[in-house]
Amino acid sequence: MSTIHLIRHAKAKNRVEWSEPDEVRPLTKRGRREALALAERLADEHLGRLVSSPYLRCVQTLEPLAVAVDLPVETTDELAEGACGESVAALLLSLAAERPLACCTHGDVVYDVLRFVADEGVLLDGPRDSPVASTWILAAESGRFAGARYVEPPPR
Repeated sequence: MSTIHLIRHAKAKNRVEWSEPDEVRPLTKRGRREALALAERLADEHLGRLVSSPYLRCVQTLEPLAVAVDLPVETTDELAEGACGESVAALLLSLAAERPLACCTHGDVVYDVLRFVADEGVLLDGPRDSPVASTWILAAESGRFAGARYVEPPPR
C-alpha cells in the first residue's frame, strides 16, 4: 500500500484584492506559518516525491517540506486550479505506484478528487470542501484508492 498526502495550499493573499495574475498570488504570513507547520508534520513520512500545481501558492506551501526532506518540488499543470478530479486521481494513483508522495493543489481540485474517491466506495471522514492547509491522506493499493483520512490544518 502506498500513501498520498493531498494538501490544499496554505492561506494565500486575497484573490479579490490581488491585481496580478492569479498564478503568482503568494502565501500570506499566516500561510507561510502553515507551510512550516505542514513541513514539521510531514518531515518523517519517508516521502519519495513532492508534486505541486505550478501556482506560486502551492509551490510555496511545499517549499519548507522540500528543504526538510531534501527533495525538489516538481510542478505539473495537471494539478492546476480547474483540473479535472478524475484525471488528477489517475495521476495520483500513477505517482503513488512509485513511492509515497505529497501533492499540493487547490480547493476545487481536492473537492473533485474526493468526489471521485468517494464514488469509488472509499469512506471519507472529513469535509470535501477542505480548508486551506488541510491534508487528505489517501491510501492506494493495486491502482485503486483503498482509504482516506482527513487531517486538520495546523494550528494558526
